[in-house]
Amino acid sequence: MPSLVAIVVAHDSAHALPSCLAALAAEHVPAVVVDNASRDASASVAEAAGAKVVRNLRNEGYGRANTIGIRAAERAERVLILNPDIVVQAGAIDALLRAAAAYPDAGLLAPRLMEPDGRFFYQPRSLLAPYLTNPPGNRALPEGDACAPFLSGACLMIRRDLFLDLGGFDPNIFLFYEDDDLCRRVADAGRSLVHVHGALALHGRGRSSAPEPGRVFRTRWHQAWSRAYVSRKYGLPDPSSRMLAVNAPKAALASLSFRRQLLERYAGSAAGALAAIRGRTALAQEGLA
Repeated sequence: MPSLVAIVVAHDSAHALPSCLAALAAEHVPAVVVDNASRDASASVAEAAGAKVVRNLRNEGYGRANTIGIRAAERAERVLILNPDIVVQAGAIDALLRAAAAYPDAGLLAPRLMEPDGRFFYQPRSLLAPYLTNPPGNRALPEGDACAPFLSGACLMIRRDLFLDLGGFDPNIFLFYEDDDLCRRVADAGRSLVHVHGALALHGRGRSSAPEPGRVFRTRWHQAWSRAYVSRKYGLPDPSSRMLAVNAPKAALASLSFRRQLLERYAGSAAGALAAIRGRTALAQEGLA
């Protein structure tokens, strides 16, 4: 009976899955790949690598698809949630499991995520962690294991029963801030968030899905909407009006310069903020309501 199962959500991720799944297999971690209606060969690539594949008929979003995968991993004691562009390094899994045994109060554990430029990811603050304030966002990078205000959803380990007891990822969020929200609920349950320095994983950052037209607009829409949603959820000031006021003029200027990426960026943020003000949901935006 496997004690740890990896959950990988794929959407047009055939290019990234081989390295991700090979690294998991080298660490003897079985994988469940949840295919979010990919238009490429993601599902068949995952099956060829020996993963169990759950095929969604439509793109359910990142958090919702992870919850589906974790429910399917019925025999797992713990689950490792990771993006397709994560490649765990030798010994990382054992380091995470040793840390889980050493820190029994830990609810979430995450490896040291190395970025393509050689730096490692560590976020010194979180919108949803007012109990660990760091207003200027000063980065004091840990040199060993450390409690953190936030752990990236790019790679997380959690007990399956704790995840399900907490209700999984918030199903109202399609993309972005679902990891902040989970971190907050784990912390509110009295469990710590632990950065495990000796567990190393390489992060491709942005390579999880193949590029597609409109991706920047869609990404920025969900970033703006989800920020407004979680802010309201936890009684924080609603940023929607300010985001709209800042991004709408920039979108207008970008349209005059014919710079498509800038236009998508600012227009997406403005549209997501406006949708939040008007009460439109992320699920309605994606046809999932």
